[in-house]
Amino acid sequence: MLLAIDCGNTNTVFSIYDGDDLVATWRTATEWQRTADQYYVWLSSLISFQKLDVVITEVIVSSTVPRVVFNLRVFTDRYFNTRPYVVGKPDCALPVLPRVDEGTIVGPDRLVNTAGAFDRHGGNLIVVDFGTATTFDVVEDDGAYVGGVIAPGVNLSLEALHNAAAALPHVDITQPQRVVGTNTVACMQSGVFWGYVGLVREICTRIKSERGRDMKVIATGGLAPLFQQADRLFDVLEDDLTMHGLTVIHKYNKELV
Repeated sequence: MLLAIDCGNTNTVFSIYDGDDLVATWRTATEWQRTADQYYVWLSSLISFQKLDVVITEVIVSSTVPRVVFNLRVFTDRYFNTRPYVVGKPDCALPVLPRVDEGTIVGPDRLVNTAGAFDRHGGNLIVVDFGTATTFDVVEDDGAYVGGVIAPGVNLSLEALHNAAAALPHVDITQPQRVVGTNTVACMQSGVFWGYVGLVREICTRIKSERGRDMKVIATGGLAPLFQQADRLFDVLEDDLTMHGLTVIHKYNKELV
């Protein structure tokens, strides 16, 4: 069975696959101080609690936080006797290499999203990922990542607004009932929510215009459904796009062996 690990700046997702079938998935806060033994205690407890009969023989990791990779390597080596594929490292091949400026290091999350989106939808895509940052990945006809856009994440923007202005409270993101707020919380929610609707629409429009073609827009990340309900910004919502991309890259590497 395959253990796929996606370590983001805020959360880390662990998913177990039996072939193409998802067995279970769990999410925890990303903490670079977490040791290999702590990972195992946490994961084995969840497996035991759900009474799952799993034997992990393969592991693949994508991490935007370099400091956690060492302990994840130790974790997989010590408890599953396997060396993980780590996306972005030389020993983890990609189905199609990115085409960007020489010397540019592409985030592993963007490479994984590209692989997952191309496998499901073919090329000529814009992948919008609502994570700690809001990223836009452009996927060429042959499945290559060819660049994109990085904007501050929704929750990051709200947190920055709260921290920088003493009189403004911390608020949760939600779709406001009206654009014009009649209290501080409603004003903040409207500004962030409709501001990001406009940001996503405008950036996607400009990408399509610059490339001179229509493109399918794929959305992923926890807040994607919220924005889709307000305005038809995306053609497809993919809750598990990143994890699927990890399975695609893992399968590709196994076929090379």
